[in-house]
Amino acid sequence: MFPFTPPSTTRHHASRAALGATLLVAAGLAVPVGPASAAGPVTGAPAATGAAVVTVAATSSRPLLRQGAKGAAVTTLQRRLAALHYDVGAVDGAFGPSTFHAVVAFQKVNGLARDGVVGPRTWAALDRPVVPKPKYTHSGYSLEANLTKQVVYLARGGSVVRILDASSGKASTPTPTGNYTMQRRIDGWRQSNLGLLWRPYYFYNGYAVHGATSVPAYPASHGCVRVPVPAMNRLWSTIKIGIPVHIYR
Repeated sequence: MFPFTPPSTTRHHASRAALGATLLVAAGLAVPVGPASAAGPVTGAPAATGAAVVTVAATSSRPLLRQGAKGAAVTTLQRRLAALHYDVGAVDGAFGPSTFHAVVAFQKVNGLARDGVVGPRTWAALDRPVVPKPKYTHSGYSLEANLTKQVVYLARGGSVVRILDASSGKASTPTPTGNYTMQRRIDGWRQSNLGLLWRPYYFYNGYAVHGATSVPAYPASHGCVRVPVPAMNRLWSTIKIGIPVHIYR
């Protein structure tokens, strides 16, 4: 015979577990979360009161995040993206345009929907990310534009040190592929026949890597490689005339 536990005692134990989990989350203390819960709430009836703690922690520490969000969860996101070398800008707890483009770049590299929204799938991928490697190795800095992924890698010594969201040439005006070097640059806005280019670095004739106010998640340019204006500002002083540039699919 199994010992009989009065219903009131069971409810008392369950409420104490739920209260404990709530207090831990409110205090900002770490609550262990297993791999399954990292991707979303646990489904089905819990086998023990400890399962309730996992569900509370998963929903509280990993909320749905999008542009405009603020707080500790955004700071956690930004730190993780920065650790993975995505061009997130300032780690300030504010989900602004730079964080948005860093999320989109991460989603591109990891084969996720390119919506800039951090939901269960993106949180899960942040735990087990694809870590890109440069296709070419140079002792100093080099740039690689992966046209399939629609991202730009800043590489050095065989490692990717920064990943930027990018938009290359559309089908009617494709970006030329090949191996080049940076030939010249303009510090400011350049008015071309096809639009405005911010701080363009030219790698082949009139083709450049440049900042733009519009960097959609798909090929949309007239042949250049667009990156966000703030990302171009951060890149500007790092790269120099003469560094290798590799454009490939």
